[in-house]
Amino acid sequence: MQVHQNISLKQFNTFGIEAKAKLFADFSSLEKLQEILFYTQQLMPNSTKLILGGGSNLLFTKDVDGLVLKNEIGGIETVKEDDEFVYLRAGAGVVWHNFVQHCVDADLGGAENLSLIPGNVGASPMQNIGAYGVEIKDVFEELEAYHINDKAVVKFSKEECAFGYRESVFKRQLKNQFIILNVTYRLRKKPLFNTSYGAINQELEKMGVKELSVKDISQAVINIRTSKLPDPKVIGNAGSFFKNPTVSKQQYDQLKSSFSDLVAYANADGTMKLAAGWMIEQCGWKGYRKGDAGCHAKQALVLVNYGSATGKEIFDLSSEILQSVKTKFGVELEREVNIV
Repeated sequence: MQVHQNISLKQFNTFGIEAKAKLFADFSSLEKLQEILFYTQQLMPNSTKLILGGGSNLLFTKDVDGLVLKNEIGGIETVKEDDEFVYLRAGAGVVWHNFVQHCVDADLGGAENLSLIPGNVGASPMQNIGAYGVEIKDVFEELEAYHINDKAVVKFSKEECAFGYRESVFKRQLKNQFIILNVTYRLRKKPLFNTSYGAINQELEKMGVKELSVKDISQAVINIRTSKLPDPKVIGNAGSFFKNPTVSKQQYDQLKSSFSDLVAYANADGTMKLAAGWMIEQCGWKGYRKGDAGCHAKQALVLVNYGSATGKEIFDLSSEILQSVKTKFGVELEREVNIV
């Protein structure tokens, strides 16, 4: 077991922001995690704890005056199957896209629309990650998490995770109380294809696909994402920085009367989800740059670090964007990225 002091976190976040951790350690098993927690409790009692996966959904605005734990629990295994489903358990440290590719290679359906989303398996239920009409809750079975104070492993069902739009119980009521160890997903032996969202059908046509497969849909999603979104290895970013806001049908109708080309999608409950990227673009932010902090030229939802921007500079830019959207549309955007 190694616990490092005053370690740079720049390589551990996809924004490439410079920040330091007072204490830093990685773990690849429950036993190692318990050992680290016991040791650091003696070294720095009651220290704050930040769990790191792929570092793809957070923005450091300051140093971490506590313990940063890098989750590297690996492994993908089949835990059971029935006539309809195969249940796969993946370690929280498994790279998410690697898990999706594992499913695609086995011709198991359900996760293919979530191809190329950055981050690790452990963050997937925390965020209820989603893309192209699919969310984690659609393939989620259960997870195991370690309660830091009670020192116990607890199982969570889909209902207990209280999934919402980019939300779960781990971001609200149980924030900072648990460390996710593994997640079990339910994948279909006979895939049900979901191609209605975004430009998937268009991309499949361009690819010349005649007979659909999970591999084709996965590749179409990869093609679309790489054409629109910057590679964090090239330009620091955390993907979509803001959530798409939901408004009532009445508020949507009012906005539509003022902005005829308003982009929105109907939710099952009758409310409307507005395209945050479209609103940000209408406010003139797309392609904006101030120093090394900017708004991506191809996708206004993505804030970027062109080199040496600080977390505060990115955060301040996001605050300006929030205010301008509220002023123009009367709609309050919410940050999707976790601010540290």
